[in-house]
Amino acid sequence: MTQQEMWQKTSHVVRFAGDSGDGIQLQGAQFTQASALTGHDLATFPDFPAEIRAPAGTRFGVSAFQIQFGGDRITTPGDAPDVLVAFNPAALVVNLNHITSGALVIVDESAFNEQRLRRADLNSNPLEDGSLKDFQVCAIDIAALTMEAVKPFGLGAKDSGRCKNFWALGLILWMFDQPREPTVQWIRRRFGREASVMEANLAALNAGHAYGETAELGAVLAQHSIPPAQLASVEYRTITGAEALALGIVAAGELADVEMMFCSYPITPASSLLHQLTGLEDAGITTFQAEDEIAAVCSAIGASYAGKLGLTSSSGPGIALKTEALGLAVATELPLVIVNSQRAGPSTGMPTKTEQSDLYQAVYGRNGDTPIPVVASRSPGDCFDTAIEAVRIALQHMTPVILLTDGYIANASELWPLPDIDTYAAIPTARPNPLTDDKRAVFSRDPQTEARLWASPGDAAHIYRVGGLEKDYDTGNISYDSDNHQRMTDMRSRKLASVAKFIPAQSLEQGSERGLAVVAWGSTYGAVYQAVKDALREGFDVSHIHLRHLNPLPANLGELLAKFDRVLVPELNTGQLATVLRDKLQIAVIQHNQVNGQPFAVANLKAAIRVQATRRMKEASHG
Repeated sequence: MTQQEMWQKTSHVVRFAGDSGDGIQLQGAQFTQASALTGHDLATFPDFPAEIRAPAGTRFGVSAFQIQFGGDRITTPGDAPDVLVAFNPAALVVNLNHITSGALVIVDESAFNEQRLRRADLNSNPLEDGSLKDFQVCAIDIAALTMEAVKPFGLGAKDSGRCKNFWALGLILWMFDQPREPTVQWIRRRFGREASVMEANLAALNAGHAYGETAELGAVLAQHSIPPAQLASVEYRTITGAEALALGIVAAGELADVEMMFCSYPITPASSLLHQLTGLEDAGITTFQAEDEIAAVCSAIGASYAGKLGLTSSSGPGIALKTEALGLAVATELPLVIVNSQRAGPSTGMPTKTEQSDLYQAVYGRNGDTPIPVVASRSPGDCFDTAIEAVRIALQHMTPVILLTDGYIANASELWPLPDIDTYAAIPTARPNPLTDDKRAVFSRDPQTEARLWASPGDAAHIYRVGGLEKDYDTGNISYDSDNHQRMTDMRSRKLASVAKFIPAQSLEQGSERGLAVVAWGSTYGAVYQAVKDALREGFDVSHIHLRHLNPLPANLGELLAKFDRVLVPELNTGQLATVLRDKLQIAVIQHNQVNGQPFAVANLKAAIRVQATRRMKEASHG
């Protein structure tokens, strides 16, 4: 891509990269805020190192933040950056494979010394050995210019160096004609009690901006204004998946008129939800950090038994530890919401990298016939509605519900239209009505939902026994009768099936009911949406179907998929939804899988769609 072609685009992708201590995520967050206030649509991808504090300058310590922003509809953080800002050699070399020919590479020239090159496992200097010949390179002594800008404020060398992220941010804000004022206000709020630090960071921000204005690097570094997006006339904010989940949980509590008890144990990347919910007591949320995963889920079950709705969260390894207790929640027929922020790999795997590899665990992963409804969020903003849906199913059917998100969704952000909560239906519960249910047995079940009464301790009219041993269908007392066990197993199966009667019919995201169906779930939404949109423009018969409800599947899904000649299932795993579709619907599907810890690239999906759509067309012409 030439410089002229790059600047003619109406949306751009920028990637910041450096050591985990360089303030990369802060830098990206501030640029995101400025882009949103300018009226751009956007999507972000924070890419964290797995090590809490890796040795400075090493490849495995590189932190990155990518954002796509502009006047088009943005559904992904972008396949490849138009601009890469790299603070050291490791950040440059790790991210070179993310950028394409012609991209602008801005580097801190002073960081490319012999010691830093060795730490990055480089035998030569990329600025001198020709390895950057396909890119537009702008080497700036960012560290020295930052030190000069903050010198009047008397900071030590270490604290002065920490201001370089704001210097670089000022430069990028100038490049894309974004406002500095939101970052200025943030710096004043954040460092208001440390006047010298506040003034130093403000000076660095302004110096970077001024450098862009005065350096006369137009041949490489030019300013470019991007038109605002054509957004609906509603109020927007940027939101991460963790923030949207927390707000959705609060909203669901209001819609159900139920207090919430969130019990969790820290684990990457699920901990951010606990952080968001802590301190929301006034909104009806109680949080409890347990000593381990098992204690967390059992405490949540205890909260549901006592009359609050229990919620818990973890990632795959922690969900594995909670598994026996999930069986207890099914056996006791208590409402419970379990949030699984998926991450890459078995065991500890790659804690900060994203994957969709816990679908088997959610649908099948328990002892006994233990069916649990499963829903999945598709984007950061969608977490709000998915949280409400998970709570609705749990309370309406008296069952635990697993809500699947992942590391990408939890930490990424997008522009989110603020919802009108008055348009959301109230969430029904199975609490006993003292006027009509005084004589009703606790384990008498609603024939539509299979929900038993949600009686709480202290209700003299509904005293009952509960536990993990199999219980009598009618009384709840312990039962080892074989016919009763068959009856209870059938009831649990019916309860799961009943959920399908209360969920919307599956519809198309785009396309028509013919040709190739691309069926996906979870965080692949943005990439699949864009790939299918581009394929439709190219004239292919292709449609996008995105599933929120994974267990049970929507009642009309089998009939809908039967209208297509081929079904392509792209997933960030080795084929788990593909297995579920074959199992539940007995249909043939084509898999497209990726397990590298990164989201799908749109170009990768477009290539897979073209292959399958072209094959379908050839088969039709020979048919």
